[in-house]
Amino acid sequence: MPRETEFLSDIDDQEGLRFQLPVILCYKDNTSLNENRNPVKTIRESLSRALVYYYPLAGRLREGPNRKLMVDCKGEGILFVEGSTDVTIEQLGDKNSTPLSTLRGVLI
Repeated sequence: MPRETEFLSDIDDQEGLRFQLPVILCYKDNTSLNENRNPVKTIRESLSRALVYYYPLAGRLREGPNRKLMVDCKGEGILFVEGSTDVTIEQLGDKNSTPLSTLRGVLI
């Protein structure tokens, strides 16, 4: 995996595109799945294999001279967190409108 810094194109480096969207993916537990069909394991291993070829997606976004954005590729990988809770998906409510305050109570 190359260790390099890649500047974003002018199209990708627009001021209006500089925002983050917090995303939490939730899956119902299925105790009948064995270790080989564990969704967390499958997602983690698939990302690991895919990012070998698409390593800039695992890079860190940095701001360079004149506020030009760049991707710092150092082979650090991505942040992947697995968690569990006794709260059901139904208790969280509509998946598209769950208030962040509700999720904070689950995540903290």
